Amino acid sequence: MREPVALIGLVLVLSYIAAALVVGWLPLRDPLQISTQRLAPPTAEFPLGTDALGRDLLSRILFGARLSVQVAVVSVALATVVGGVLGLVSGYLGGIADLGIGRVMDVFFAFPAILLALGIVAALGPDPKNVIIAIAVVYTPIFARIVRGPVLALKARDFVEAARAIGATQTRIVVRHIVPNLLSTLVVQVSLALSWAVLTEGALSFLGLSAQPPAPSWGVMLSEGRQYVEFAAHLAIFPGIAIMVAVLGFNLLGDGMRDALDPQQQR
Repeated sequence: MREPVALIGLVLVLSYIAAALVVGWLPLRDPLQISTQRLAPPTAEFPLGTDALGRDLLSRILFGARLSVQVAVVSVALATVVGGVLGLVSGYLGGIADLGIGRVMDVFFAFPAILLALGIVAALGPDPKNVIIAIAVVYTPIFARIVRGPVLALKARDFVEAARAIGATQTRIVVRHIVPNLLSTLVVQVSLALSWAVLTEGALSFLGLSAQPPAPSWGVMLSEGRQYVEFAAHLAIFPGIAIMVAVLGFNLLGDGMRDALDPQQQR
């Protein structure tokens, strides 16, 4: 609560998630409903205007938040679990396990993140489910590397040696003594990963590799609005602002939480 940056980020993130969760119960127009008021500017009837087919832009942006949240949360959750487990095994066991997992992760690090995601989606086909897989694959090595380092330091700490000396099993040591000390690092990284996932989903949708028209997706709306930007700029501005706010919220939250959880920053 003493970190204003984190609070601003938290407000933006909660607003973004709330919009995705309650959009189905809001009194909005059908995001696929076509009207005769095409390319209309913002009015009382259409607060954010309409697109080239007369569809309500506000409704499409709010429904697009649902897809964005689903892709970001599921993909980052998969990467956190898989990468976290690999990092734990690599750091705690060491030896051949550490060497093998490390070399496999290095192969993934050899590819630029966005190009690797593009290649995976292009191979699997344009679909939000495949975007989830692509983002999860890209971020799994990152979480594995982030977890491995602290585990190497933690397993040599006195409290771990004490637990081992009194006969605690390896599983108990990991679950009770290693994992809780990794949570602060993981929480910050998850927040930053979510921002990248939102941005990546929007980029892949813009390129036609995620949700397909007429699905209400922020990237799709940006792609459709670029040809009208000279005389109907709202078609590109409002979806762009939605992506910016979501990414900014996660970044501010992650930066604020990193400062709040850093022992050197404690007063």
